[in-house]
Amino acid sequence: MEIKLRRMFPVMALLAAGCSRHDPAPAPPRVESAIAPFPDQTSTIVVPVTAELRMLERGLDRRTPRVLWTIDERREKCVAGKRVDLGIGRVKVTPDLGCRIVGQVTRGTISVAGAGEKLTITMPVSALIRVRDIGGVLGETVTARATVRATGRLGIGGDWQPRATLDLAYDWREPPGIDIAGQRVTFASRADEKLKRVVAKLERDLPTEVAKLDLRTQLDGAWRHGFTVIELSRRNPPAWMRIAPRTLGFGGYRIEGRQLRMTLAAEALTQTFVGPRPADPAPIPLPPPSRVAGQPGLRFFIPVLADYAQLEPIVLRTLRKLAARGITLTGVGPVDVDFGKVTVYATTDNRLAVGVTAKVAPRDRDFPATTGQAWLTAQPYNEEDSQLVRARDVQLAADTDSDAVDLIVSLLDAAQVQQAVALALQHDFAPDYRRILGKAQAAIGARQEGDFFLSTDMARVVTGRLQVTGAGLFLPVRAEGRAQIAYRPR
Repeated sequence: MEIKLRRMFPVMALLAAGCSRHDPAPAPPRVESAIAPFPDQTSTIVVPVTAELRMLERGLDRRTPRVLWTIDERREKCVAGKRVDLGIGRVKVTPDLGCRIVGQVTRGTISVAGAGEKLTITMPVSALIRVRDIGGVLGETVTARATVRATGRLGIGGDWQPRATLDLAYDWREPPGIDIAGQRVTFASRADEKLKRVVAKLERDLPTEVAKLDLRTQLDGAWRHGFTVIELSRRNPPAWMRIAPRTLGFGGYRIEGRQLRMTLAAEALTQTFVGPRPADPAPIPLPPPSRVAGQPGLRFFIPVLADYAQLEPIVLRTLRKLAARGITLTGVGPVDVDFGKVTVYATTDNRLAVGVTAKVAPRDRDFPATTGQAWLTAQPYNEEDSQLVRARDVQLAADTDSDAVDLIVSLLDAAQVQQAVALALQHDFAPDYRRILGKAQAAIGARQEGDFFLSTDMARVVTGRLQVTGAGLFLPVRAEGRAQIAYRPR
């Protein structure tokens, strides 16, 4: 900074007067401004709700009897008699043969599987039928196999109970029938009637068993545990994140291996507080399903603060190094400087006040040393999304109210001193930044709340603009990540 030449003659007058001390220059006003409140953020927290497919299988097994139906009937015409054309008409040469049909149709193990959004239920069916007393003589055993298959999709009702929309079908791999005396005797039509009833019952039972998975209990618990306060930082500064879910939407489901995984998304208000722990948010009842339009992700702020006490020794150390190299003042010449206390605090216009106490003595003149304090102000700033804070526009805060300009003021008006102060006020928030982010990730990364597990992962952070506050230099950091609340019984 260019030295003001108007200082030269008052300084010479000061030296000629042989003054050793002057009243200190008035200190800039101290501003005790608090950290500005953070704006509320809207977050979307994933709520996965899972169920084992084996529970569906067990439920369907309990509801479906092993023996689907039995057969015991008498047919008077199992085998039609043979007729011969004698030219004057067809004459029966063998009688119709009656028989008794006895047997049962059973099912095998019901299996539930699927992939993606497709649910598949398979039930093997087998029939063992004995044909007895064919014409009072013969007896045969008949076997048949069928497979009942159901494919469909699941949905969610307004009461958060799952619904099943299914398409059921079956086919006989071995239709029931037998060859007797060169004729095929079939039983498929009778079996089909019975099997259709079994299929209809399975269609009714499956949604009931899906509802028994008790997904709502998991969901209701996850919803209640979503209302929470999480400590982001214990001190410097103490910071908290409060989560208050507002709506819940159904995001579909997938079948992965042997699990049915339903994905829901809770839209929540996330608030960041600095200072004492805020009150827990009041839970609200689980709302009906709604559409969640927001992008998935947890959004919140993390406060990063540099106390002014961190800056003061740095400024003092820098000035002492400058004094060791030598300082020359215009109109005075080389001076010996012993820098003492440095004071830094917030002042008006988002600036820093820097008070410097020093003892200054002209090296080449026989005048007593001047001891006192004078003040500079500087504007700290950072670039967009940068943790490096610099200072600019370093200038004297005020002159003394004496006509004779204090030698201390002249010292702080020197360009080399102001440049040294600007350099010393430079602060790299990166270590604080990494430390705070690490603490926040550790605090919110994995939390067990009863049977529910909250896990988060910060994927992206953006640094905001620096603020000069009464507590220190404050750097707001906006964090984004993923979060989910899952049911994990202990």
